[in-house]
Amino acid sequence: MPETNKTSISNLKDNVGAEVTLQGWLYRGRKSGKVLFLVVRDGTGLCQCVVEKGAIPDEVFEELKRLGAESSLTVTGTVRVEERSVGGFELAVTGAKIVSPAIDYPITPKAHGVDFLLKHRHLHLRSQRQWCIGKIRHTVIDAIRRFFNDNGFTLTDTPILTAMVGEDKQSLFEVDYFGTPIHLTQTGQLHVEAAAMSYGKVYCFGPTFRAEKSKTRRHLTEFWMVEPEVAYIDLDGLLELAENFVSFIVAQVLEQNKSQLETLSVDIDALEKIKPPFYRLTYSEAVEILTGEKTKEFMAGELTELQSRKAEIENRISELEEQQKGQLKQWQKDKNAAELSELQNELTEVDTKIQNNPKHAELAAEFRWGKDLGGSDETIISRMHDKPIFVTHYPKETKAFYMKADRKNEKVVLNFDLLAPKGFGEIIGGSAREDDFDLLAARIEAQGLEAEDYQWYLDLRRYGSVPHGGFGLGVERTVAWITGEKHIRQCIAFPRMMDKVYI
Repeated sequence: MPETNKTSISNLKDNVGAEVTLQGWLYRGRKSGKVLFLVVRDGTGLCQCVVEKGAIPDEVFEELKRLGAESSLTVTGTVRVEERSVGGFELAVTGAKIVSPAIDYPITPKAHGVDFLLKHRHLHLRSQRQWCIGKIRHTVIDAIRRFFNDNGFTLTDTPILTAMVGEDKQSLFEVDYFGTPIHLTQTGQLHVEAAAMSYGKVYCFGPTFRAEKSKTRRHLTEFWMVEPEVAYIDLDGLLELAENFVSFIVAQVLEQNKSQLETLSVDIDALEKIKPPFYRLTYSEAVEILTGEKTKEFMAGELTELQSRKAEIENRISELEEQQKGQLKQWQKDKNAAELSELQNELTEVDTKIQNNPKHAELAAEFRWGKDLGGSDETIISRMHDKPIFVTHYPKETKAFYMKADRKNEKVVLNFDLLAPKGFGEIIGGSAREDDFDLLAARIEAQGLEAEDYQWYLDLRRYGSVPHGGFGLGVERTVAWITGEKHIRQCIAFPRMMDKVYI
């Protein structure tokens, strides 16, 4: 079989009418009389390859007819426009070669549990949904780097092994470092502050680790975070930087990943609204919202909507299960099985939300000033808005030692969380940093930290201290929000969770 003019599926649009060769894997296939319809993937997309009996040797046709999912192969044929086919193009096959057949590929159109898919994560990455999420994550990371590099920031690599506590001491992963206990970094922020005093505007970008004993959909023990830090900036400047940054990321995804967003059934109109300015609330205003009548009415209305959606899902599941008992072609059975799997997953999510709704409503009504906002509180506030929301000026006692106290109200700090809309919660946390030596030293002591470990950090206040600040954006949470993915474990190739590490 000739293998001239090798190309990728993403470049088929430039080869209409030409004969090309694709190198990939069989995503799925079906037969209809003397014609085979093979959907091939190559890492850049999907293409339907139409194989007519007689167009290729009979023995190859028979081999293709029996070929299992995820078998590797090359196919040669003429590219033609076909709007009904996946991707809008298809290949009229004139030759094919099986590189390596796959038998009994374990991931099928039927429903699989979470544990099963995580144990087969090395294969699950090939699924269309995971492929789309991965392509969008790639764009998000590229946009992060592009935004900061194009706006005068200098990348500074900060250590993963550190003796310093940046956040909660209870969430440290300890490591034996040649007989000395140190830990995996929770944040690069403290080190990147030092770099900001050299370069003015800097950022670090890498993995961070939190030993939080949490199994919620928003938590991983290892995740990626980007942390910019800027000298001579105040809280208002940080808010402006953050909203321009997030808006740029979303705009890049809309430009480069529209087909993936459509495959994931993302609300593209909602993403197109992500432009400055974002909503702004103080912590005190957020407390008033949570404990007020507006939240009671909102939660009651949401419960009604959830119950209605549950009934719709259950009716559709019954219809599909009844259809599966009838005489259907295999491709229709597979299609129904895939839809059933999605509906059953959604039903589980809806049931969970119905169970949690009264609990979250009660927690909101009982919320009191001085507590940190929990996940359910953030969810409620973010569901009430169609764009991201800044929540600023949290109580000082709930926040880290390095956050600058508001000189007009010493009970609060000059910080912010950015909540993604529609219930996705916090994607950014940031603050102005305490730049007064004496106040910072007092906070370190008050929080029971070892002052000796922070002498270099205090040096930044001894020698040329300036107002400065920054924030951290979690990549997985951001990807989850943009893609509509319910659990951030799906937003990194190989997730690390509290209860399980698979591969």
